[in-house]
Amino acid sequence: MATEAARETHGAMAALVRRELPRLVAGLTRLLRDVGRAEELAQDALVAALERWPADGVPDNPGAWLMTTAKHRALDELRRRRLREQKHAVLGWSGAAPATPDLEAEIDDDVGDDLARLLFVACHPVLSAEARVALTLRLLCGLGTDEIARAFLVPEPTVAQRIVRAKRTLAEAHVPFEVPRGAERAARLASVLEVVYLVFNEGYAATTGDDWMRPALCEEALRLGRVLTDLVPDEPEAHALVALMELQASRTAARTGPRGEPILLLEQDRSRWDRAAIARGIAALGRVHALGGRRGPYALQAAIAGCHAVAPSAAETPFAGIAALYGELALVVPSPVVELNRAVALGMAFGPAAGLALVDALADEPRLAAYHWLPSVRGDLLAKLGRWDEARRELTRAASLTRNARERELLLDRAAACERAGLVEPADEAGRSSREEPKGG
Repeated sequence: MATEAARETHGAMAALVRRELPRLVAGLTRLLRDVGRAEELAQDALVAALERWPADGVPDNPGAWLMTTAKHRALDELRRRRLREQKHAVLGWSGAAPATPDLEAEIDDDVGDDLARLLFVACHPVLSAEARVALTLRLLCGLGTDEIARAFLVPEPTVAQRIVRAKRTLAEAHVPFEVPRGAERAARLASVLEVVYLVFNEGYAATTGDDWMRPALCEEALRLGRVLTDLVPDEPEAHALVALMELQASRTAARTGPRGEPILLLEQDRSRWDRAAIARGIAALGRVHALGGRRGPYALQAAIAGCHAVAPSAAETPFAGIAALYGELALVVPSPVVELNRAVALGMAFGPAAGLALVDALADEPRLAAYHWLPSVRGDLLAKLGRWDEARRELTRAASLTRNARERELLLDRAAACERAGLVEPADEAGRSSREEPKGG
């Protein structure tokens, strides 16, 4: 019986950590202005719960219990800190003794914007992209360092070091706990959106490991995106990112076969696409249009995903329109990866020779030198033109560059099919692409 009670308590704790930790850390950071110390106090409250709840039972409102416990610890720390400041003032180490506000009232202030502040702090550009991702997953999603390490297939000590260094960097840079305004808000929002999409992309098309997808990361990114749109409802690109993630995630069930093998976009069973997710994505795109203004990179990518989502079949996909959208995207965020995406769409709309001409123009682009989708796309287009030996070499090279085992297997299978050129039916190849869209575009 005791074991069963303990198991229930630990299960409740695991769920609460994920749900309540962001609120605890956000509220405590507002008071202490130190995200590292805030997380430590939040963890102390969670440890206290783990000690008390097995004997006392899980309270009716566990979130309130945790917040009250954390609040008391924060109050004690603030009182000690302010008493020390007052003593220093009396000794003449500083000016007049600071006024002591009502700490109880201060900690109970409206905390509606605290999560937004915490998100902007965790994604501050002063941190590296890897640190921003790790800190966001830790503070905003409640993931442990072991979970983050497993998700990104890196050693747990590496993740722990990134988080510790990130907290130290934020403290040393005196990053304010606030949602920036004006021009700075636009720049900082771009960093937040980038982090959320990095998390989603790693879940949607894993760069390393044995799995084609890691759906849990997609779910965390979508949850963060929805939180963000609630926090900044007037930002079109926040809604656009949610639209993009919803539309891409709608394909999840159709993207792998029974053995976990990848199924490419144009070969997927569209009856398995999540129509509710597509509807949510289209609705989010509608909010982007309603807010007006120039379409940003996420809005354009969401529009491209929408073209795929609403097409009744692969053959009826408007690839000419998709190529035009990629052209518009290239004007907003010039990138060889965007051009590679455009080459795929051109090849589908106007024939493989049109796509190959653009891919060949990218052959000497230094940023694509180790990017496996360049030889992958080129091999696919060459196969459609019946240039089997060239296609085989390109697909084999692509396989050597990818770090994902499922992807490598797919590419080697396609290279072998090119070697057996007589077994590769041109009609089949006409509808295939070596990827839905190269990652990072």
